[in-house]
Amino acid sequence: MSALSSDNSLREKVVLAYSGGLDTTVIIPWLQENVDCDIIAVCVDVGLSPDKEKSAHYESVKARALASGATKAFVIDASEEFVAEYILPCLKAGAIYEGHYLLGTAMARPLIAKKLIEVAKQEGCKTICHGATGKGNDQVRFELAIQALAPDFKVIAPWRMWDIGSREDAIAYLERRGMTYPVKHADSYSRDQNVWHLSHEGLELENPANTPDYKRLLQLSVSPQDAPETGATVEITFKQGIPTHVDGQAMGLLELLEALNKLAGAHGIGIVDMVENRVVGLKARGVYETPGGTLLYRAHDQLEQLCLDARTRSTKQPLAIQYAELVYGGLWFTPLRECLDAFMNATQRTVTGTVKLKLYKGNVIPAGMSSPYSLYDQELASFTTGELYRHSDAEGFITLYGLPSRVQALMMSKIAENALEGASNGLEPEKVESV
Repeated sequence: MSALSSDNSLREKVVLAYSGGLDTTVIIPWLQENVDCDIIAVCVDVGLSPDKEKSAHYESVKARALASGATKAFVIDASEEFVAEYILPCLKAGAIYEGHYLLGTAMARPLIAKKLIEVAKQEGCKTICHGATGKGNDQVRFELAIQALAPDFKVIAPWRMWDIGSREDAIAYLERRGMTYPVKHADSYSRDQNVWHLSHEGLELENPANTPDYKRLLQLSVSPQDAPETGATVEITFKQGIPTHVDGQAMGLLELLEALNKLAGAHGIGIVDMVENRVVGLKARGVYETPGGTLLYRAHDQLEQLCLDARTRSTKQPLAIQYAELVYGGLWFTPLRECLDAFMNATQRTVTGTVKLKLYKGNVIPAGMSSPYSLYDQELASFTTGELYRHSDAEGFITLYGLPSRVQALMMSKIAENALEGASNGLEPEKVESV
């Protein structure tokens, strides 16, 4: 790729977060026409495609960027870093947004922003452009990350500036300039894919009354009704909260996740259709495919049931919700998230063991688990009386455990007696509501 000519050395440089899709492809000619700058397109690979397709896919992405008018185009492989530094902390935390969303896009945006900044500094540039819309979460995620890591940088957000009001407008914009676009009119969903998930928004999904056409929509998974009748069983092993083996075979994190994606996707696992509350205040509907991630979350939760004491687990659960809200809202690079990580990592010291799961037509069914740190004692749990637990001990415990309720009831009874006595003497009884 040729370097910039000396005539252009003083022109403004803009690093564009580029995916090769419609939303970012249309930005390149718009920047040329409205900003007059040299565009450096940067595509960050967070596990977008299977390995066998990566080379051809990203060559086509680079070629599209250059053909659209970019001066330079880079592809950065950040898949390993994404899994180890972004997915894994969320898995350890058990972070799930609004009970369903496993944060696939939200986890990736801070990493992408970090890589954009690295390229910008390398290229002597202090302006970053992104293709997030003014109604979405990603504008918040990108820009909060940039503020945290490069507070002196400028941001260009075309979707908040131009008169292109829809993806259909964007397609027409390119067509008027004789340019090709990477989507068909009938399939112009807004999609985001990485090694963790694939999201779908737009078209008929914008009406929550519509049933998704999974045969047309899904790409990582089959619909549950089309999954095999036989089902499958998988064993996942963790060491201190980190998945290390599948069916006894040791794997790196990226390889392990890709293997689980393939297995779970074939059985219709991890399909979520939800209406969520976006950061900007509106509700939006999305369909998410998170096959391997669903298995990891379920297995990890099962193991925590076995290995965490009651107080640690009950404390961790609301913090997991807070963690998810931080990540969803773009607050990755914050002291609070780092503090929560320290707590979550401490809880994982004994989360070691193996969990067996049965997969059947979209269902994940626990099928047994074991751990050298298990807090489950079969002798204690058994209905048979043993040396460590005498049934008679429960009587004293219940008396003390219920003492606050007993004291409350006695107090209310005394007030009622005083009220009756006062009424007999012609006094107006004081009203006291029970709690």
